[in-house]
Amino acid sequence: MAVPKKKISKSKRDMRRAHDALPSGSYNECPNCGELKRPHHVCQACGYYDDREVIEATDAA
Repeated sequence: MAVPKKKISKSKRDMRRAHDALPSGSYNECPNCGELKRPHHVCQACGYYDDREVIEATDAA
C-alpha cells in the first residue's frame, strides 16, 4: 500500500496548489452602451451584439 514516508509541510502543499485557482472571468466593454459584458455574448443592458440590436432592451428602472 502506498503510504507517504514523510509529512508534506504546509508550505510544500500550498506551493503545489498555487496554480489550482480558477481564473477570473474576462469581460469586455460594450461598444454601444459601455457596460461590461462577456465576450461573444449579447449585452444584457442594451441587447446589442456585433453592432446590431438582437433582443429588446428591458428597462430595469
